Amino acid sequence: MSKQFELFVPPPSLPDEPPRPLRDPWFNDATGSFALYQGDCMNVLDEMGAEQFDMIFADPPYFLSNGGMTCKNGKMVSVHKGGWDESRGAEANHAFNRAWLARCQRALRPNGTIFVSGTHHTIHSIGYAMQQLGFKILNDLTWFKPNPPPNLSCRYFTHTTETIIWAGRDKKTKHLFNYAEMKRENGGKQMRSMWNMKPPNKAQKSEGKHPTMKPLPLLDRIVRAASNPGDRVLDPFNGSGTTGLACAQTGRNYVGIERDEEYLELSRRRLLASLGEAEVERLTVAR
Repeated sequence: MSKQFELFVPPPSLPDEPPRPLRDPWFNDATGSFALYQGDCMNVLDEMGAEQFDMIFADPPYFLSNGGMTCKNGKMVSVHKGGWDESRGAEANHAFNRAWLARCQRALRPNGTIFVSGTHHTIHSIGYAMQQLGFKILNDLTWFKPNPPPNLSCRYFTHTTETIIWAGRDKKTKHLFNYAEMKRENGGKQMRSMWNMKPPNKAQKSEGKHPTMKPLPLLDRIVRAASNPGDRVLDPFNGSGTTGLACAQTGRNYVGIERDEEYLELSRRRLLASLGEAEVERLTVAR
């Protein structure tokens, strides 16, 4: 979620070469079930090598920081999030998406799946890059926000949804779907692909804020739907660590990658705040 990048045009496929030595984690726990790495996700994934993860959730740049304005708490505010969120143009943005997706594909185990969130600014590029790379697209989920900010220009419909594409690593992927659990959660009926969930509330921001924070219930459902306790989950754009928090609370092993130390620290604080004192004692910081 903190996502600076340079123009990068990926080769047709990544070279089949041994990974470089993996850097030490910025933070991990004594059991190895939760780890945060500082750096560019493409470089860190190159170091990790192939077939490391059962599931990936990614919230890449939406390329929205273009000088626009929005309404927040009744006030007009800038939508500028930082240089990492500025558009470089359609071709460069797509090259970036294909580059990190190729590395995520390599990092997935044969039956692993990936969820990628986005708005119309980037999600079509994501879907096209997935087709180019040979992913198996399983679903497009719609996150419906019941209380979106108003459209200030009054020239468009109010933006009230985000799309999440769910895809298998390749056409042979036999993906995991915890159908029975999702059906129980939906009152005994098949769960549909539109999810009505409010954005993060004040409690989720008690340790600090991130401009692209996702609601914990959204990540909790995604993690439980497509992974099992003990599985290894990656978020290459860790941001405030919501995916990691969902994993820690449901017994999954987590790896997050983030460039910005401010947000790594926020992720660490959120994890510690969610655990009891006995759990806090077993954590160690590695820097």
